[in-house]
Amino acid sequence: MGDAGGLEQFGGGHPWDVVSGFVEPVTLTGDRWVTLEPLAHDHVPEIEAVAADGELGRLWFTGAPKAGAARDWVEMRLALQAPDTGLTFVVRGRDGSLVGSSSYMNVDGPNRRLEIGNTWYAASARRTGINSETKLLMLGHAFDELGCVAVEFRTHYFNSVSRSAIERLGAKLDGVLRSHQILPDGSRRDTVVYSILDIEWPAVRNNLQFRLGRNS
Repeated sequence: MGDAGGLEQFGGGHPWDVVSGFVEPVTLTGDRWVTLEPLAHDHVPEIEAVAADGELGRLWFTGAPKAGAARDWVEMRLALQAPDTGLTFVVRGRDGSLVGSSSYMNVDGPNRRLEIGNTWYAASARRTGINSETKLLMLGHAFDELGCVAVEFRTHYFNSVSRSAIERLGAKLDGVLRSHQILPDGSRRDTVVYSILDIEWPAVRNNLQFRLGRNS
């Protein structure tokens, strides 16, 4: 996949009996920090261990798995994905340990659009190059291999950490969807929508590669 790292087709052990559609299962390998693998049931024990790192599930504005609920989280993510709707990755660090997850969501193949979201990392992965290289790989695959014209990012209005991270990528604010979702606790989520266009991707890629060089 050029400067963004390697890509290989993933085979075996997947929710799809037939590999077809806009977003197909792939493994994405970076040059410095991470490898992304399509989510599978076999990842449950590792995700359970990661969920206890930094108490991810206690962050009410994220979709991270709660401690003791990794199997339910995996089942939920797998039930949502198909070649024309989405794909969830697990993120492995340089030592091979599972450190997080990120997904292609809201896939719109006819209009060459998708969203990158439901991203979370263990506390041990923060302040490293892991998120930058994860986004480099996923954006590179979306624009360079799938031919997307736009990639969206959405987050809770109150998730200031996520909003700052998205803005550092170079994504532009599209707007706020007010009362967009009703959350399990009954509160309403205002969703902030950002996007990167295909014509902006070369500059965003250069920025991510520069940041990765500094982290290395």
